[in-house]
Amino acid sequence: MERGRRMNYYAEDGTVDLKGKPVLKAKTGGWKACSFLLVYEVFERMTYYGISSNLVLYLTRKLHQGTVTASDNVNNWVGTIYITPILGAYVADAHLGRYWTFVISSVIYLLGMCLLTLSVSLPSLKPPECHEMDVTKCKKATTLQLVLVYIQDNVGWALGYGIPTIGLAIAFITFLAGTPLYRHRLASGSSFTRIARVIVAAVRKRNVNATIDSAQLHELDVEEYTNKGKFRIESTDTLRFLNKACVRTSSSTSEWMLCTVTQVEETKQILRMIPIWVATFIPSTMLAQTNTLFVKQGVTLDRHIGRFNIPPASLIAFTSFTMLVCVVLYDRIFVKIMKRFTKNPRGITLLQRMGIGIMIHIVTMIVASLTERYRLKVAKEHGVVQNGGQVPLSIFILAPQFVLMGLGEAFLEVSKIEFFYDQAPESMKSLGTSYSITTVGIGSFISSFLLSTVSRITKKNGHKGWILNNLNASHLDYYYAFFSVLNFLNFIFFMFATKYFVYRAEISDSIDVLAQELKEKRSNVSN
Repeated sequence: MERGRRMNYYAEDGTVDLKGKPVLKAKTGGWKACSFLLVYEVFERMTYYGISSNLVLYLTRKLHQGTVTASDNVNNWVGTIYITPILGAYVADAHLGRYWTFVISSVIYLLGMCLLTLSVSLPSLKPPECHEMDVTKCKKATTLQLVLVYIQDNVGWALGYGIPTIGLAIAFITFLAGTPLYRHRLASGSSFTRIARVIVAAVRKRNVNATIDSAQLHELDVEEYTNKGKFRIESTDTLRFLNKACVRTSSSTSEWMLCTVTQVEETKQILRMIPIWVATFIPSTMLAQTNTLFVKQGVTLDRHIGRFNIPPASLIAFTSFTMLVCVVLYDRIFVKIMKRFTKNPRGITLLQRMGIGIMIHIVTMIVASLTERYRLKVAKEHGVVQNGGQVPLSIFILAPQFVLMGLGEAFLEVSKIEFFYDQAPESMKSLGTSYSITTVGIGSFISSFLLSTVSRITKKNGHKGWILNNLNASHLDYYYAFFSVLNFLNFIFFMFATKYFVYRAEISDSIDVLAQELKEKRSNVSN
């Protein structure tokens, strides 16, 4: 009785405090803990977007890079940022745990921002100026100067970097202040290693008959999972080849020859998500245009409202604002309406929401192509094609494509994060989260590759090419149309992948269910 009362006081999901001791339910977790993470996220995003939103202009104006080179560098930088979570997921799951991985990463992040602020403050590290009368005499920027990125054209580089750096420092201090409220999971081993063991074991036992007969399969007792706050998963008939990894044989004793049913099913679910993961690469290339070519377009347009000169990168605010508004409307209105018809608690499935997002991206690139065609027409009519002068159109003509991009993100990006986290096995949630984040990184690398390739191919045989330093003489309308076709083909692949996707079977949805199973087992033993 006393033991049961004590158990009610403590979290029963396997979480502990920073010292590895059981945590009290009432004093940890919940929205109190989440509020500290939310503050961190707000300031961290301010820091990131403070760098990324105007980076392409910094590279072209201050470091004198061409449009293609600058866009490629931005895409590669973003790609690297979003690929590294795979490394973070490995370190968190296998060695340090999520908390210490987060802390160390934040320290590195903060040190990097401090170095950037110092770099732009030192005269010897500032980028060389262009010759006012002859731009061909611009000195090439050094490799070190390529890290000097920032946004504020009218205020100053040091202050521009200093504000995000201070914001990030505040965020980190806030995160540390919430430490007593956090619940921690102990590092449980590398997800990649467990997946590799299953695949290797299945290959080594390829001549063994696959089966889902529990009598022939290796699995731990349910009590062992319950004590660790983990979930046991029953064997399924999908991807049957992997079932060979958990079939008992006389020679299967090592971890690389015999795996549990749960390990096999976890591996299956990770592998099942790969086609969906691949299908989100191309939509992520659309996002890459927001910080590169979309911003460059803004430079060519009239940016004045009275005496105020609008920074081109500020149009990205349309994307963020639209996304925030649409997410609220989606949860408050759309879901409630759709639940009446679908009986789905989410209104529509996560994959359906992702599909709608992909279709919106197709429309976005079509609108961007038509807008660019009109901009080029006006540029030609006013004779500013060759000199690259300002086109007499308001910069807000680009607002629709930024708004549509935000609408697409509200459907695709949000559902993508939720989908990969929800469908990842309980012990591989970090890997599931990295799935969703790395799609942006891979999409950025693909965007860099496509931009360079299209630019090179369209310049063959004496043609001037689609993407030049002078956007008034370029054909971004063709390039955006190419993206809309590419995204449409990807949508067909996405539909094919979703048709054969099998959602994760939650045999044990909660600790309560596991406890009930354990109770029934003990009852059977006593009888």
